[in-house]
Amino acid sequence: MADRNNIIQVGVAEVDITPDYPVRLSGYGSRRTESDGIIQRIWAKALAIGSDADEPVVLVTVENCGLPDELTEEVSDRIKEKTGISRAHFVACFTHTHSAPCLTNAAPFLFSSDIPPAHQETIDRYTAQFKDWMEAVALEALANREPSRLGWSIGELGFAKNRRTEGGPVDHSLPCMQITSVDGTLRAVWASYACHCTTLAGTDNHICGDWAGFAQEAIQEALPGVTALISIGCGADANPESRMMPMPDGEEEVFSTRLAYAKAHGEALSQEIQQMLERDAKRISKVPTGAFERVNLPFDTLPTREEWEKRVAEGGSDAYHAQKHLERLQKGETIQTELSYPVQAWRFGEELAIVFLASEVVVDYSLRLKQELDAERLWVGAYSNAFPCYIPSERVLAEGGYEGGGAMLYFGPPTRFAQGIEQLVIDTVHRLLPTTYRQ
Repeated sequence: MADRNNIIQVGVAEVDITPDYPVRLSGYGSRRTESDGIIQRIWAKALAIGSDADEPVVLVTVENCGLPDELTEEVSDRIKEKTGISRAHFVACFTHTHSAPCLTNAAPFLFSSDIPPAHQETIDRYTAQFKDWMEAVALEALANREPSRLGWSIGELGFAKNRRTEGGPVDHSLPCMQITSVDGTLRAVWASYACHCTTLAGTDNHICGDWAGFAQEAIQEALPGVTALISIGCGADANPESRMMPMPDGEEEVFSTRLAYAKAHGEALSQEIQQMLERDAKRISKVPTGAFERVNLPFDTLPTREEWEKRVAEGGSDAYHAQKHLERLQKGETIQTELSYPVQAWRFGEELAIVFLASEVVVDYSLRLKQELDAERLWVGAYSNAFPCYIPSERVLAEGGYEGGGAMLYFGPPTRFAQGIEQLVIDTVHRLLPTTYRQ
C-alpha cells in the first residue's frame, strides 16, 4: 500500500538487446537471409512497482515481434525462484516490431519452409541471451526501487488506420503512466498505442524498433534522464497509415521514405506524451494486485488427413503447413484442438485496471471492453505474454481473411478458431476484475 502522500516504491531499468552478429529477423516470411546490419538498437525495459511487503509487480517490455508462451513462463519462473514474485505479478509485453531477431518457436511456420540449421543455431543462441536479458532487467528494476509517485492519463494519436476496411474501427487512445521521484523529477513514462509496428515493411533487413523504437528515442531525447517504455494495444487489424500510402519508385527511395515515416510516427507519439505531461494526471495511490487466468479457445473442425494430403499435393501457400501436420500424425502425435490463452490484469485499487491480452488482438476487444467496463479507469493492452496467433473477434472471424484465420498458416495452429472465442476472452477479463469496474 502507498502512504497518505501516495508514495510507492518503483524501480526502472533497461538493457540493450541488440545482437552483435547477423541473425534472421521475424515478421515477414519472404525475408529469409540473416540481418544486414543495425538501423537502431533495440531494448528490453522494466518497471517494478511496490515494496517487498506489497508483493511488487514487474512489467518487462521488449522490442521483438513476439514472445513464445513457454519463453515468458520460463522467465517468470526464474524471477519467482529468485524473488518470490507470482506469475500474476509478472507481465512481458512486446512491441511487435517486424525488424527484430527471430526467437525460437515464435511463429514457427513463418517462412513456409524449414529454417537452415546454421540459421536456427543463431536463433537459438539469441533466444538464450534474450531470456537472460529479460531476467536481468527485471531483477535490476527490483533492485533500483525508490520512493516515487505514479499518475496516469489518456491522450490520443491518429496514425493508426484499419487495414481491413476503409474507415473501419481503430482505437486511437494513448494511455500513459508517469513515474516521478518524490521531488517531482520525472523518472519514466510508459505508453501504449494500438497499431502494428510495420512502417518499414519487409523490403529491409536491418534491425530496428520501427515507430515504437523511434517513439522511445524521441521521448528520451526530449526528456533527458527519463526512461520511455512502449507497449501495444489491440491493433492487430491496424497499420500505420503511411504503410498504406503510395511509395516512390526505387528500393532506396522506398526505404528512406518508410524510415522517415517511422521516425515521424515516433515523434508524433513523443509530442503527445509531452503535452500530456503538462496536463493534470490522475494520481495512483495503490500498488497493483495481479490476476492471471488461462482460457481454452477451441479451434474449428480440424482438416482430415486426406485434406492435408491434398493440400500438400497441390502445393502453394498451404502445403508447408499441411505437411508439418501430416508429419505430426505420422509420428503418432495428436493435433492441437484448442489454444491455452493467457489473460492477465493488474488492478490499482479502484483507480485503474490494466488488462493484458496475449498476442495479436483485433480492435473489437478493446472497444467492447471499454463499453462494458469503466473506460475512464481502464487500460486495454495486447501483444503480451504469448504470441500464438491472431485473436479475431466474432465479426472478424465471420469476415475471414488474414486476421480471421488465414494467418494460421504462419503461426502453426491447425485451423481457424471456432465461433465463440470472443465471449470466452471477454468473460475471462470480467472474472479477473471486480464488479466495481463494470458500467
